[in-house]
Order: sequence, then structure tokens, then C-alpha cells
Amino acid sequence: MCHIPVFCWISATVLEHMLKRKREEMPKTLTEMYTHLVVFHTKQKNEKYLGKEETGPHWNKESILSLGKLAFQQLVKGNLIFYEEDLEESGIDVSDASVYSGLCTQLFKEECGLSQDKVYCFVHLSIQEFLAAVYVFLSFINNNENLMDKLQTNDKSEVTFYKGAVDKALQSETGNLDLFLRFLLGLSLESNQKYLRGLLTNTRSSSKCLEGTVKYIKEKIRENPSPEKSINLFHCLNELNDHSLVEEIQSFLSSGSLSKPNLSPAQWSALVFVLLTSEKELDVFDLKKYS
Repeated sequence: MCHIPVFCWISATVLEHMLKRKREEMPKTLTEMYTHLVVFHTKQKNEKYLGKEETGPHWNKESILSLGKLAFQQLVKGNLIFYEEDLEESGIDVSDASVYSGLCTQLFKEECGLSQDKVYCFVHLSIQEFLAAVYVFLSFINNNENLMDKLQTNDKSEVTFYKGAVDKALQSETGNLDLFLRFLLGLSLESNQKYLRGLLTNTRSSSKCLEGTVKYIKEKIRENPSPEKSINLFHCLNELNDHSLVEEIQSFLSSGSLSKPNLSPAQWSALVFVLLTSEKELDVFDLKKYS
């Protein structure tokens, strides 16, 4: 991913900050990386503009929820550029929009369009997707409100919430919820929730929920969705720190026994994921080895 400039910027920003501190383990997932990015820039904003020390409470809950609501509403609509009415719909006072832009320069920016009307956007779509996931996650954990369920069914369990999000992402023909889903599932881990203190009024994280979510994702992989959807589901498992299917394929690769007459579609998807995420360069891909 680091051939994309914005990911180079994100990686460099987060790693530089963490290497200076030398107190925390390096991020291993995309959710961890983006969580650290937003935490870092929020602290930086507080120190620069509000005079708060880094050790103090760093989250401005109202700002994060307002930006998250805007991010989610516009993500669902497929919008990357926002206008004044969009901000108002999300509860952001237009007269304060420049304050949001100024305080969160690295996350949210204000520009003038061709008609000289002010338009707004996040620095990158992935920032919008992450903040949208944070907003949906907080709405569920704090208020027991499932924004992914328009009918608001009576089943408010965690597993149902995450299953519904998986279904919504799979139903999207454009893939606009793929990265959002990865972030949302990543936020379900307690290891990531600890960075959201000040935003969370409740905490929900159980091994039973994790096991149920992982099991459901594996079931969806075995239902043979499109290759793109299947690969994204493997990324979702990675965000949940579950590598069982990938390890199964890796063991076949290392033993040279990945030559069954008929690999299942799930195994093919796992093979593709392994090849895409492998740190080793593959000069030649001999398909005959796997058929």
C-alpha cells in the first residue's frame, strides 16, 4: 500500500511519533495505524490550539462525533465532496466549519470550488472511512443504536451488529463499505478500544463475540462471493487477528502439498491473499503448482 503517497504519509507520521516515544508496540493492522494517526493529530491540535498537555484528555468528543457523522452519512451516499448543507445535516455549524478545518488540518480540509462556493472533504477517502467507522461503533457501544440496521430490530447483540455490517458491505455493489468494514471490525478489539478512552462511555469486547464474528466471516468466504469481496473478508479476519485460513494455505505452500485436484474457492481466495500480503517477492507464479 505504501506506493500510494497518502499511506506513505500516514505510515511515516505514525511510526515517527511511536519511535520517538519508544513505549508502545508498533501497529500491525490498518485499524491500529489509523487509530494512532487520529490520536496523534488530535493531541497535536490540543497542544497547539488549546494548550492542553499531551498527558491530558485529548479527545474532543463533539468534534469527533460531528466529523464521524458527516463521514458516515456521505460515505453511504458515495460522496467525497461536501457542501454547507451537508455539514448542517451532520450538526456542524457552517460558521464554525473553518474552525474544524483549522483544528483538524491533517484530517479535514476546506477548499473553494469552481463556483467559489466553499466545499469540504477529508484529506483522503480512507480517513473518511475510518471516522465513519468510529461514529458507527460509538453509536452502538454508547447508545445501543445500530446505524447499519434501518429497521432497528430488537436484537442488539454485538454479534448481530457485526454480522449486519458484514452483510451490508457484501451487498454494496460499489465496494464503498469495504474499508469501513475493516475499520469497524478492528475497533471491536479491546486492544484498539483503549485508545478511544474519553469517547467510550461503555466497553463491549468478549471472546464469544469475536469467535462468532470470525465464524460468520469464514462462512461468507465459503459462500464464494466475488474475488474482491472475498479478499476484503480476509483483510477483515486480519483486523480481528485471526489468521487460521491463511495459516492453512501457508502450511500447504511450505509443504509443497497445495496441489489438490480441486481447491475450494475459499482456498483460492486465501492463496491470493497470501500472495498479495507476502513480504517475499514472487518473480514467477506457476499456476500449475496449484491445479
